[in-house]
This record gives sequence, C-alpha cells and structure tokens, in this order.
Amino acid sequence: MKKYLVIGNPIEHSLSPKLHNFWLRKNKIDAIYEKKLLNENEIENIILKIRSNELHGVNVTVPYKNVVVEYMDILTKEANETKSVNTIYLKDQKIIGHNTDIAGFELGLRSYGYDAKKKNIFIFGAGGVVPSIIVALKKMGASKILLYNRTVSKSENIKKLFNDIEIIDKKNIPNDIDMLINASSLGINFSDKIDLNYEKIGSNKFYYDVIYNPSETFFLKEAKRLGNKVENGKKMFIYQAHQAFAIWHNVLPKIDEEVERLLDEL
Repeated sequence: MKKYLVIGNPIEHSLSPKLHNFWLRKNKIDAIYEKKLLNENEIENIILKIRSNELHGVNVTVPYKNVVVEYMDILTKEANETKSVNTIYLKDQKIIGHNTDIAGFELGLRSYGYDAKKKNIFIFGAGGVVPSIIVALKKMGASKILLYNRTVSKSENIKKLFNDIEIIDKKNIPNDIDMLINASSLGINFSDKIDLNYEKIGSNKFYYDVIYNPSETFFLKEAKRLGNKVENGKKMFIYQAHQAFAIWHNVLPKIDEEVERLLDEL
C-alpha cells in the first residue's frame, strides 16, 4: 500500500486526509493519506523517505512551504516562480517540488463567480501561500496588489519576488479596495482576531479567507456583519488537492456536491 502525507505545524485543522482518502476509495486506489505534525529539523528525514519510496508523495502546509524548497532536486515552473512548494513527489529518482496553490486559488475564486480583473486587492499576511495568490491574481488581471504583514521583513521578501506590489500599513487600507484576503494563519484558532478597522473599510467589498477550518473566522464574521460578500478557502483547498491527486495517481477525481458535503461534516 502506497503512503502519502501532509506535513505542517499546526496540522490538526487539516482536512487533507479526509479528502484524499475519500478520492482514493472512490477511485479504488490502494493507498493511504495521513497528516503529520512536524518540526523543521524532521523535514530532511521526510525527504529521505520519499527518495527511498517509503513515502510516495507529500503535501506541505504552514509554515514549511518555503522551507522545503532547498531540499528539492527540481522545482517546477510554478514552484520556482513563487519559491513555494506544497506538493512533493519522486520522478526519475529526482525529488520534484511543485506548487498547486496557484491553480487552487484561481479555480476556487472563479468557482465563486468572482472576477479579479482590474480589481484592487489587499492581502493580510506574508506566509508561504502569498506568492501563489499574487501569481494567480496577476494572471487574472488584478489592477493593484497591496500587502501588509506584522513582520515587515517578510513583506519585503515578497516584494523581492514581485516588485510592483505595494507594502502598506493595515491602518491605511484605501477606500478603493475591492477585495481583502486573509492569507495568514490567524483564524485557525477561534480566539484569533485580525485587527482591522472594518467599519472604516466599508461595505460592498469581497472578503476571502484562505482558512477553511473553521469555515467562518473572525475576519469573515466581522465582514459579513457589515454586509460584505465573504468566502473561505474551501474551494481553493479542494482544487489544490485535486491537482496534487492527479499528479500522484494520474487520475482526475470528481469535484461534486458529495465532496463539498464531506468537508462540511466537521
């Protein structure tokens, strides 16, 4: 039986095993997918297990999407462009690092019927998923991308990859912003609060949280209270997983109501 993993810290919130194991059963594939809480010093051992075929594929989540890059033999175009890896596999005895978050974000956003073309976007956070979101937004024709992160050096690292984005203070979000994205891990815990001046930002905005568990974070709850459109990262999660599954198993699993219901049954 082949074995697959998702690694991260924290990892309890991840629904990847639930989704991948569902698709494995549906497609009658003899494999198992598990989650593993990992410290950074254990990453090298995970790579060795992929190299020896003890593991056949690994997904990477917070906070290791950037960290694992140095362990890869080959980066795909998407991973190289973002310096971010969320899908690892062995091909021709080489460790391949790929990024399915770009496609996941774009396909997820389009499934909500949102068109980012000529829109002004504010991103809160500078973690491993942010370069993927920026690449997807640029591909979709976004007009302006503004970024805030508490640790300014992390924002500056993102700007080194994309010099046309603008780093701002969260107190200075302009009125012409169309979409606000929480791309940080703030919200995974129920007590997490993103301190924005929601009233000042106004209504008729689109608030998007990459977090999908819990399904409604403080960020989304506050936005909804003020009459804004809100969506969580469930569709992004499904579509990025869909891409990884296809790479590993050479099968495109179905995305249907049964899959959506599965992830709602927390």
